Amino acid sequence: MPELPEVESLAGLMRARAVGHAIAGVELGAVHVLKTYDLPPAALIGLLVTDVTRRGKFLDLDADGVHVVMHLARAGWLRWNEALPTAPLRPSGRSPVALRLRLDDGSGFDLTEAGTRKRLSVSIVRDPSEVPGVARLGMDVLDPAFTVEAFAAMLAAAGRARIKGVLIDQTVLAGVGNAYSDEVLWEARLSPFKPASSLDADAVATLHAAILRTLGDAVVRAEGVAADGLKAAKKTALQVHGKTGLPCPRCGDTIREVSYADKSWQYCATCQTGGEPLADRRLSRLLR
Repeated sequence: MPELPEVESLAGLMRARAVGHAIAGVELGAVHVLKTYDLPPAALIGLLVTDVTRRGKFLDLDADGVHVVMHLARAGWLRWNEALPTAPLRPSGRSPVALRLRLDDGSGFDLTEAGTRKRLSVSIVRDPSEVPGVARLGMDVLDPAFTVEAFAAMLAAAGRARIKGVLIDQTVLAGVGNAYSDEVLWEARLSPFKPASSLDADAVATLHAAILRTLGDAVVRAEGVAADGLKAAKKTALQVHGKTGLPCPRCGDTIREVSYADKSWQYCATCQTGGEPLADRRLSRLLR
């Protein structure tokens, strides 16, 4: 799933290429991707792109005050093309292209989604806050207001909730997802299962610094990377996420995995949990 650094990079790429151009066409390859109907795609035709920004993990394309708010979800992606195909996009359950937006110079982008679980979403609204996911966003980790004190208050309010869940809760902290939360917790040497309110002042400060450092470094790495190279760049830089069975780059212990529903996360027992493996619900079910 694209997280803050990748979405920030995509916003910058689109801002550099699209601002100042008029929208010449919007085609749907999958009807389900459109989550609003008050403003149809045709309402965008002729509008000038004035800005592209990031809101948490949402992309927001502003066209003369009309906003195209996109969430790439788990398997979605944005593919920029300096010369989009001229043939009309035909809606088909077999095509990965869910939406195509064409600019007046023939360039533009396709929104694609792999897999069978279709969660990619596009909303065309007058105000981004009309999108429920945007309206519920908590503080962005790149916001100067995200101080140690503000973070401590968030953790205290979360009570006994596991710190992993707090970090990926977009209503608490916007922009951090499954992969980078694994990286942050590994950097801070904290168990994903540790209760949020149990962290003392030193641990809060350490975790806050790990968030800023991990996400900040990732933003710098992603800056200027072409859209089709962002996924590989992210994967290469990860230390523990997606590295189950490999040695921890810090201590050499084997990186372990916890699975829940359709998600999994990784950690180092030696670095993060005092050598104790965490309960894996999937494994527990197999052992029954």
